[in-house]
Amino acid sequence: MSTAPTSAPAVAFIPDTASARQYVGAWSVLSVLQYFAAEAAVIGAWAGPRPYDRRTGYISDLGALQCGIYDGRDVCSPLHLLMNASFVVQGLGMLLGALLLGSGLLCVAARPGAVIHPRRHRKHRLAALWVRLLTGTAGAGTILVGLVPEDAGSTWHYTGALMYFIAGAAAVLLLGILWLNQSPLGWFILVCGLASLAALVTGGLTQMHVPEPGTLERLMGYPVTLGVATSGLVIAQRVHRHRKHLRAMATLAA
Repeated sequence: MSTAPTSAPAVAFIPDTASARQYVGAWSVLSVLQYFAAEAAVIGAWAGPRPYDRRTGYISDLGALQCGIYDGRDVCSPLHLLMNASFVVQGLGMLLGALLLGSGLLCVAARPGAVIHPRRHRKHRLAALWVRLLTGTAGAGTILVGLVPEDAGSTWHYTGALMYFIAGAAAVLLLGILWLNQSPLGWFILVCGLASLAALVTGGLTQMHVPEPGTLERLMGYPVTLGVATSGLVIAQRVHRHRKHLRAMATLAA
């Protein structure tokens, strides 16, 4: 009498937290901070009839190709190429991070030696996978924003902006929940996700008809950039320490 075949037991494993791939991925998402420097430079060169005000001015106005009236706003951004290039670089950083940073590494917040049990941590691994997919989607969205400025006459600009805001907020929120007990900065990442989501809902309900639309838009976008960059910082520091420890061990063993 033959017995029914049984499935192989799930094997626990330790994610790779010391490879060059993870290190490059961490620095890729950390590089999104360049956006703030680019935005400040572009605002400084603003040539509209009135100074650019972050409270009332839309971010996309900084990347407008032409000077003139757009959607009721008088825009003129001489450094629009820099702003649009910054959008693309930011998106590439997020996209590259989503591709290079493994789900296992995100699942354990790059903690060296952390063990993943496939059955016990199934939800964590699924959440980490969703973080990567959402981050990649947000990155692709901001690349679109940079490649297709608001006055280019295409709806792809607004599609890209929505991709960034919605997917970015969801990715940061989910990562914050996943890292709550794994990193002291898990709380900060979670707050970033909540702030972005709250602003996004407010913008949707009001259709951006608020006294300070620029402030509201930045409350959607800034927390995503900060949350993504913070995750890159945590991973880069932990991967760097682990790689340094492994090199020291190898030197002692030689």
